[in-house]
Amino acid sequence: MSGSGKGSAVVIGASGGIGGAFEAALIEEGAFDAVYGFARSRGGAQHLDLTDEASIAAAAAIVGKGAPPTLVIVATGLLHAGGHGPEKALRELDPAWLAQVYAVNAIGPALVAKHFLPIMPKAARTVFAALSARVGSISDNQLGGWYGYRASKAALNMLVRNLAIEERRRNARAIVVALHPGTVDTALSRPFQGQVQPGRLFDAERAALQLLDVIEDLKGPDSGRLFDFEGKEIAF
Repeated sequence: MSGSGKGSAVVIGASGGIGGAFEAALIEEGAFDAVYGFARSRGGAQHLDLTDEASIAAAAAIVGKGAPPTLVIVATGLLHAGGHGPEKALRELDPAWLAQVYAVNAIGPALVAKHFLPIMPKAARTVFAALSARVGSISDNQLGGWYGYRASKAALNMLVRNLAIEERRRNARAIVVALHPGTVDTALSRPFQGQVQPGRLFDAERAALQLLDVIEDLKGPDSGRLFDFEGKEIAF
């Protein structure tokens, strides 16, 4: 991904597989004045918990003291944890787990946008990107199941569309998108990798570089949409 050396880049979820790869690639490229990585597992100034709005606001305040961010990537997602996983049937629905999945996959990224979009430049090409998933596409859903993950990613896609509309009023050159990285060899996908077709499981470094290329090629009319790792649009 090319750049002019102006502005900063922000990666939320930088301790994860894809997030860490994003952070490393952006630092190596040296296209930004600064690269900020935040994660729940990090301490001090790099701590950010998507379920704690105060920590999101604190992270935005830190970034706001330096070069304005022209790229913000929310590289987070929750599919399984603590014995809970994607539901295969209606009888498996658990309200507490659904709330947790929504908090991380939809509400958290929306709160990141709430605090980071206002500190992005008003008259420059900016990109706010959140990792979504093909299974969050309502029109593409032919199998059912995975209630919480599908629904929370569908909610994220709608939030992205809303954010894109509002942000365009503030900055005509702003781009807000959702991105599908494919199936990446990370802790999130590991329990389900046996179902992946040969050649369709990507390492985190490749996934990050592919998505950075997609981000580089985005144009204004792409704002508010969902794209996969090849730059192909996925219908909501």
